[in-house]
Amino acid sequence: MSIIYICRHCRSNVGQIDSDMVSESRLGFQFLTPGERRDIISYNPDGNVTVKVTCDYCKEALEANPELSLLGNPLQ
Repeated sequence: MSIIYICRHCRSNVGQIDSDMVSESRLGFQFLTPGERRDIISYNPDGNVTVKVTCDYCKEALEANPELSLLGNPLQ
């Protein structure tokens, strides 16, 4: 099983964990609300998990231009 982290804005690959030894509790997923889990985590048919995060580039762009967050995913 792999856990793949992608940026929710630009869709760039942020990182990946390839291990069957990693559990959701070790990743802190239990602290997410059910709505956050639906928005952030996708379980793929191949057994991998995709986690949507914000990369450093998009974080800086959104902080410098807060109005961009009103446009959905303007950084794609």
